[in-house]
Formats: sequence, structure tokens, C-alpha cells
Amino acid sequence: MFIKLLKKPGFLISSFLLVLAFLVPLLPLDNPSVLGNAADKLLSPSFSHPMGTDIHGRDVLLRLMHGSRVSLMVGWVSVLVTILLGTSVGLAAGLGSHRVDRLLMLITDLFLAFPRLFLILLLVSLASPSLLLVMMVIGLTGWMAVARLVRAEVLTLRERDYVHAAQQLGLSPWKVATHHILPNLLPIIIVTAALRVGGAVLTEAFLSFLGLGIQEPGISWGGMIQQGRGHLLDGWWLTTFPGLAIALTVIGYNLLADDIRRHLDPHHQDGSSTK
Repeated sequence: MFIKLLKKPGFLISSFLLVLAFLVPLLPLDNPSVLGNAADKLLSPSFSHPMGTDIHGRDVLLRLMHGSRVSLMVGWVSVLVTILLGTSVGLAAGLGSHRVDRLLMLITDLFLAFPRLFLILLLVSLASPSLLLVMMVIGLTGWMAVARLVRAEVLTLRERDYVHAAQQLGLSPWKVATHHILPNLLPIIIVTAALRVGGAVLTEAFLSFLGLGIQEPGISWGGMIQQGRGHLLDGWWLTTFPGLAIALTVIGYNLLADDIRRHLDPHHQDGSSTK
């Protein structure tokens, strides 16, 4: 089954994007932030510039490749923050006392009461835009749904016989959580993380489009779209190619999450083996 997972479109797309992001700094490429000549401004796609040039004469393909580093870094780091915080809250609520559960879920509901987009815009606008700020804000505003999902799963797992046996043997709540609960949560956590990477990339692109994300000389796909919005007719490639890159990333990670879910689902594996 794992070999089949490696051949799936979602894995191939997400792997290609990750490899590209890691290799870009190592390749002997020009500086994507250096301004080009006046004659190189807004050149349409050609052999020398496969995706054309922007309003400053910079190669769009080169900037697109460098922008993948920012987008994927924001996606993975923010999702890591979301997963760690949401899993911790969900575990504590599901395994804690009734009072702890009610308190943590009350806090979660209070955060859920505010629209996430409003929270993101509020927090980002309070400080100078930076890569670290964008990653932390996206991560710290998305943990609530993960916490509720983990809590619901923990409430089911803690009633299993092997958990009761571990508790009867005198194992501490920490060991029960790490040795018996958390390993069984990994499939749903992995799938949730893969699903949320695409959403984080979209959110970062939205913030950069509004001018609240990565600032020049940093390169972001959303920032590239924002720079090209005034040239939709005479420079369609300025927004088309970054938009396609964002769409490909979101589709790739959504397909990856679905493939992982199928791979880790024992019912699906049993059904496949009986065919």
C-alpha cells in the first residue's frame, strides 16, 4: 500500500514542490529581486523567459520558484503550530476531568465565536508584517477545529479496553496519553495536517495580496499576484502563473491527504485486499 501511495498524484505534486523549494537556493540562478533593464519589462512568455517578465524586468519563473519556499514554509510551520496546540488542548480536554474539559472547550468556543479571517487581519495589522508573524498568526488562529476533532477521538479511545487496562496497571495519565492514545491519533492528525497545508498557503497568499504578508524583497505568490493585478490585459502572465501555482499546491495537498486517509484506513485496506 505504501508503494502505491508513492505513485499517487498528490504525493508526486507535493514532493515536487518540496524538492523545488529545497533545491532553489542551491541552484546557480540569478537573484530574483534584482531589477532588470527597461527593455525587459513586461515581456510575454518566450524561450528565454518561459513565464515572461514582470513590471521591473524580473523573470517570473525565477520568482515563482523562489516564492515556493515562502509559501511552503508558511504552510508547514503554521500547520505544525496548529497541530501541536490543537492536539495538546484536545488531549487535555479528552483525558482531563469534567471541569478541565468544560473549561478548555469554553475557551475553544470563545475563539471559534470570532471569524478566523477577522482574527488574522486584526493580529497581522497590529505589528509590522514579517514571515514569522504570518506563520504564527495563521497557526495560532486555526487550532480550535483540531482541538475539537482530537477531543472527540480521545473520548472514544479512552473507553477502549487497552486504555482501561493501562490505567488499572497504575500508568500515569502522561504515559497513557503518549503510549496508548497518541499513537492511535496519528492517522487523523497526519490527514488533518496535510489538508491544512493548502489552506495555510491560500491564507498567506491572501494576506500578501492585501499587503499584510511578506514584504519586498521577499517573494510570495500572493505578492506576485498583487503586483500584476494592474496588468491583467497587457501582462496576464503576472497573475496567471502564480495563481496556477497556488491552485496546484492546494490540489496536491488535498489529494495527498485523501490518499493518506485511504492508506491508513484499515476498512479501506481490508476492502482492497478482498478484491
